[in-house]
Amino acid sequence: MSSDVCVIVPVFNEATVVGAVVAGLLEVFPHVVCVDDGSTDGSADVARSAGAIVLHHPINLGQGAALQTGFDYVLRYTSATYCVTFDADGQHRIEDAARMVDKARNTGADVVLASRFLGTTKNMPMLRRLMVRGGVWFTRRTAHIDVSDTHNGLRVLTRPALQRIRLKMPRMAHASELLNAITHNGLSYVEEPVDIIYTEYSLAKGQSMMNSVNIVFDLAAERLRFAR
Repeated sequence: MSSDVCVIVPVFNEATVVGAVVAGLLEVFPHVVCVDDGSTDGSADVARSAGAIVLHHPINLGQGAALQTGFDYVLRYTSATYCVTFDADGQHRIEDAARMVDKARNTGADVVLASRFLGTTKNMPMLRRLMVRGGVWFTRRTAHIDVSDTHNGLRVLTRPALQRIRLKMPRMAHASELLNAITHNGLSYVEEPVDIIYTEYSLAKGQSMMNSVNIVFDLAAERLRFAR
């Protein structure tokens, strides 16, 4: 077991799948923390029954806020060297997360980013593929970071990286914000090929085209604020 790793799982109304996700993670990682982001379907109880530590947001604040709550927990209440971010919808593979932790150990990189485009995906709709590819192009142009995937919830961050990253963006723009923080803080990073399994459930929970427009708007507004 990877005793120096803490896994952060942001959760919003994932009661039907989060128990299995937590149980699987605990077979490899002994410390799993679910951040319940204002769920109304009993997700917190399911995650706790499966063995996770559960932190609560009384209202839905967005995945970025949930991750930051998890990061704060890791820094304040654990001595973990590595933090894994892992989605609750079942599309990530635990073996990929474990391999990414090993890559962080072996390379000394501050951040290991999962890439579905270096690995394989199953059942990814063409519209979703085009939408994600567009996000990659936008992020590479604005954040000046050479990555092949952007809005992938599977990552490994070292403790020093957590100390230098502060997520503040609303909705799903935190993923691009995190990449901006890597370059802004001079953190080292590597990518790792992963397999993403798209199911009817995960696709239904995923981003819509309107959410993608919102992400671009949020990022543009943030850049204008800093440019003043």
